[in-house]
Amino acid sequence: MASRGWAEIDTNFPTMQQRVADEIGRRIVAGVWQPGDPLPVEDALASQIGVSRGVLREAVKSLVAKGMLRVRPRTGTRVLPPDHWNHLDPDVLRWKQAGDAAALLRDTGELRRIVEPEAARLAAERAGPDAVRALNDALAAMEAAAASPARGGYVEADIAFHRALLDAGGNRLLGSLGRAVEIALQHSFDVSTQTPGAVEASLPGHRAVVHAVEARDADAAAAAALGIIEAAQREIARSPVKPGEPTGRRGR
Repeated sequence: MASRGWAEIDTNFPTMQQRVADEIGRRIVAGVWQPGDPLPVEDALASQIGVSRGVLREAVKSLVAKGMLRVRPRTGTRVLPPDHWNHLDPDVLRWKQAGDAAALLRDTGELRRIVEPEAARLAAERAGPDAVRALNDALAAMEAAAASPARGGYVEADIAFHRALLDAGGNRLLGSLGRAVEIALQHSFDVSTQTPGAVEASLPGHRAVVHAVEARDADAAAAAALGIIEAAQREIARSPVKPGEPTGRRGR
């Protein structure tokens, strides 16, 4: 991936520290600096970027917290291998989407196959009235968006459905996981829903999940959730949008 100049740092961040962290993180994910490589010395890097050393230090601290950098007194600041990174961190997910969208789609699909069917099983066994209502509300929002000419808000409603499903079983770790991977889910849904007919085809599977949860049928809920994931993988494979390309998604 071609790297941007420092003068082109993304401005969609509230502080300069976050902007700098974003640019350094993107460069690490893109391989501009390889694992084990040192970052330029602080004075030189701060001058190159055009920020104070204090701003740079705060940006580096945030990347250390994400497992991407290590700071040592004698060896300086060095890039850590990807197996040290927090791959559920929203920023790391964004950078991976920009750097290797196809790999992120693959990882997201595999994670969903492992997690969501069992989350649906738990939901069928444990979901209370509020959790079932949240699933029905998200499904209704998906149906309304699918019926509108522009289909604005469909992906957002779909994400809300899957967050509600992970929450419905009462396992707080699953609920936190759903919120952590929201960026990855959004990217996956952005691509899968671009295939003609994909939006309409996805609704029966989501309805089947809700009906199974309401009926307390754990096996049916798990099977329906797996069916949604497998259908999404097929839609991604034949989507006219390539991973990493703008989707032209409406309703944002």
